Amino acid sequence: QVQLVESGGGLVQPGGSLRLSCAASGSSLRLYAMGWYRQAPGKQREWVAGITGGGTTTYAGSVKGRFTISREFANSTLYLQMNSLKPEDTAIYYCSAQRMVVYWGQGTQVTVSS
Repeated sequence: QVQLVESGGGLVQPGGSLRLSCAASGSSLRLYAMGWYRQAPGKQREWVAGITGGGTTTYAGSVKGRFTISREFANSTLYLQMNSLKPEDTAIYYCSAQRMVVYWGQGTQVTVSS
């Protein structure tokens, strides 16, 4: 199994940037497909970005071209670089890791507001 802890959320102005981190422990990141999800109040959880064990990345249409998902095996960390942030990006962001079952972190709040 793997344990996940997100960090890096905060308050930014529209057009600004944030880099979210997800520290993983308990197992090698190479064994998991990993991703980022977000959930705004009163809304369903939304998939944002994913990366396979082999490093192939995919993105939701709403964030494509603005967000980048990546991994750093040396420190067992998943990242989400978020640029050109919009108010509609405001949500709690969760990282996930999947092999046989899906594991979730606790989430980190991102607020985009002027």
